[in-house]
Amino acid sequence: MTPAAPAYRRLSVEERRTQLLDAALGLFAHRAPEDVSLDDVAEAAGVSRPLVYRYFPGGKQQLYEAALRSAADELQQCFDEPREGPLLIRLSRALDRYLAFVDQHDAGFSALLQGGSVVETSRTTAIVDGVRRAAAEHILSHLGVTEPGLRLRMTVRMWITAVEAASLIWLDEGKQPPLDELRDWLVEQFVAVLTVTAARDPQTATLAQALTSPI
Repeated sequence: MTPAAPAYRRLSVEERRTQLLDAALGLFAHRAPEDVSLDDVAEAAGVSRPLVYRYFPGGKQQLYEAALRSAADELQQCFDEPREGPLLIRLSRALDRYLAFVDQHDAGFSALLQGGSVVETSRTTAIVDGVRRAAAEHILSHLGVTEPGLRLRMTVRMWITAVEAASLIWLDEGKQPPLDELRDWLVEQFVAVLTVTAARDPQTATLAQALTSPI
């Protein structure tokens, strides 16, 4: 007896929206946003173009911003590490997740993080900046600092910018060096920039000493 075909299940509004966002993210991961059409997204999701418009009446711009927010949420969660164990070990685990995201999204990382010439707006810029600020807040929280001074705040944010730049260069260089080497190098850079700032800032000096002291 031939087994019955599985019953068709209509997707909820949230499920359908998630399906379309996943399809869009898959395309944006490897192609610049301006090179992705709504027809491409519809084909990738296995739906019609009118259905895409039903969920994103603002067209590709609205879809791109929604996809960017989804990617931004995932990037922010990379630094949401449990406050357990040595700080540098925690930082290494957070970087492992961040760099895995970069690796999985391949050449589209720059488009997702920096926007494209056609689709970049003040809203997309704000979304990306929110990722950097959230990462800085997580790191300061891991450092146990509730009232960071100007020099410490600048140092952490500068390092986050360096991580982003290194990730983009890593893609340009054919994903070399290996991810574990890149992660360790970035952790070492974090200690190095804190050490430089420590010479001018007592608050950072206390933190740098704690990081480099043997357990």
